[in-house]
Amino acid sequence: MTLIVTGGSRGIGAAICTLAATRGHDVVVNYSGDPAPAEAVAEEVRAQGRQALAFRADVSDEDDVRALFAAAAELGPVTALVNNAAIVGKTPGRLEDYEVDVVRRTLDVNVTGVFLCCREAVRRMSTRHGGDGGAIVNISSTAARTGSAGEWVHYAASKAAVDTLTFGLAQEVAGEGIRVNAVRPGMIHTGLHAAAGLPDRMARYAPQIPMRRAGQPAEIAEAVLFLLSEASSFTTGAVLDVGGGR
Repeated sequence: MTLIVTGGSRGIGAAICTLAATRGHDVVVNYSGDPAPAEAVAEEVRAQGRQALAFRADVSDEDDVRALFAAAAELGPVTALVNNAAIVGKTPGRLEDYEVDVVRRTLDVNVTGVFLCCREAVRRMSTRHGGDGGAIVNISSTAARTGSAGEWVHYAASKAAVDTLTFGLAQEVAGEGIRVNAVRPGMIHTGLHAAAGLPDRMARYAPQIPMRRAGQPAEIAEAVLFLLSEASSFTTGAVLDVGGGR
């Protein structure tokens, strides 16, 4: 089983890669910047006795995505895809303060990137194209429901688009051996918040979460691996909230 994880070098993506290796997947660790973290994750996968490849690609670039899937074929037929790569674009702010280039880049990565990767996956997995089927999990966000007012409204909108894409594509390919689902993480301890200049963001939001804490990347990874597995064989078009009740 060959799994591609976009944005797989850090945070939630890295947790998905390493857990997937323990569940029998060979893993392509996609990254777009520093190769060192991606190679480290690939080594963790290999330590579990699975094949791994770290591959640089900008998911918003059509040629890069094609190259990513071509490289993945070196490990074997692609049977699973996790669309995890996403950006927020800048430090939090109100919508009227955002430059259009920031919004466009965010939508390119978070929405067009998911579209391109799903398209290439369907072309390989679908029984309509001679494939053996497979599973796709898109990483959304509870921001798609909450709106992220005063912080990242454009990001929240991009994740709402991912939810709709998930539901529509799931219906489109349900009879072709492909299941398409999404996981909506809530507040999760990753490097994203500090990188955006908000190292205390998790502590500030924890009191608003019914479980009174932020989540861990490993908790998201468990939900993703469930949706990739045969344990969810009758599940498609679902969007699973993993946000501590928020």
